[in-house]
Amino acid sequence: MGSWSIWHWLVVLVVVVVVFGTKKLRGAGRDIGGAVHDFKKGMNEGNEAAKTDALEAKTTEQDKKDS
Repeated sequence: MGSWSIWHWLVVLVVVVVVFGTKKLRGAGRDIGGAVHDFKKGMNEGNEAAKTDALEAKTTEQDKKDS
């Protein structure tokens, strides 16, 4: 009872498909995928901005030393 076999998961999957329908599940999957994609894009943009800021700070620091 504590361990779920493949048959338990298949029954749960069939019940979910019957209750919600494939169209709603496809739409929910698309929404979740879009959210994950936007999150990854935001994380990459944040990393690029941090690298740019660090480079600018380093350049400014070197300019101050040269003066």
